[in-house]
Amino acid sequence: MTRTPEESYDAVLVVGFGGPEKKEDVIPFLENVLRGKNVPHARLLHVAEHYYHFDGVSPINQHARDLIAALKPELERRDVNLPIFWGNRNWHPMLPDTLREMQAGGIQRSLALVLSAYSSYSSCRQYLENIQQARLQVGGQAPVVDKVRGFFNHPGFIAANTARIREALEKMTGEQRQGYFLAFTAHSIPLSMAEHCAYQAQLEETARLIATELGLTDGRWGMAYQSRSGRPTDPWLDPDICDYLRQVSGKGIRDVVVHPVGFLSDHMEVIYDLDQEAQEVAAQIGLCMVRSSAVGTHPTFVAMLGELVEERLRQVHERPALGCYTALPDTCPPDCCPNPRG
Repeated sequence: MTRTPEESYDAVLVVGFGGPEKKEDVIPFLENVLRGKNVPHARLLHVAEHYYHFDGVSPINQHARDLIAALKPELERRDVNLPIFWGNRNWHPMLPDTLREMQAGGIQRSLALVLSAYSSYSSCRQYLENIQQARLQVGGQAPVVDKVRGFFNHPGFIAANTARIREALEKMTGEQRQGYFLAFTAHSIPLSMAEHCAYQAQLEETARLIATELGLTDGRWGMAYQSRSGRPTDPWLDPDICDYLRQVSGKGIRDVVVHPVGFLSDHMEVIYDLDQEAQEVAAQIGLCMVRSSAVGTHPTFVAMLGELVEERLRQVHERPALGCYTALPDTCPPDCCPNPRG
């Protein structure tokens, strides 16, 4: 008997980056993240200190648990009664172990919600490769995993980010809200990667759409990057957020909201690189810096994830998208987001 579209999937798989949850996890976790990458060992040890500052515990795994807990009733509200599994690229629960669990439970096909909003090798293609590698490890009966479409310009994503910034603005005085500058941040990537993907263009479009919702004109907002790694001599996307804050201060601006639009949760690169390093720079140069939260488990974001699952299950043809770009396709083209290392 032919299966209907709704019956073609029997699980949802949340795919995360993963993070350590105790000090002993930190070095093995970072070795997983950096395996095969041209990153000096000294850089690994430097980043490890960021985790040790928080007793080796990254918030990212708990954020994934919280998101799954919020997503379950959202899917039920949409009459999507599928079990939700969770697997990470770089730390437990690892993707191969999750796929083995799914296989043992009789799961044949699953829809993957990858916790990354933008298109680049690191934020899209590598997730697909890791999923395929995990399936190969599990063997011929491993569940098929199809990724839902990207959502950088989805109305729900724009609305959730905008709401988070408005929450941050409530921490400012009325006078500060009249003249604040909005600095968006995202993880920097090597130029060799950025030149062959839509990462930068998508980030700038997302930022523009959010700024428009907030009624900000040109000159009231901008895009910066953070958390670069690799060799210092290799060019990466810039400006760095700390340098950017200095530039903003040099223009006479005194009140800044920093919004981590490139991240979905307030994990280590947000709470250390922004709340520690960038905040320290802001204090040194006399900026009042307020950091807004990533979308996290905002109800509008969770509802958007539910909508993405539902539109794929039920083959909904209308795909909401705002701005200059159409909705991304269900299946990434074979040549998108190539590995810059070949």
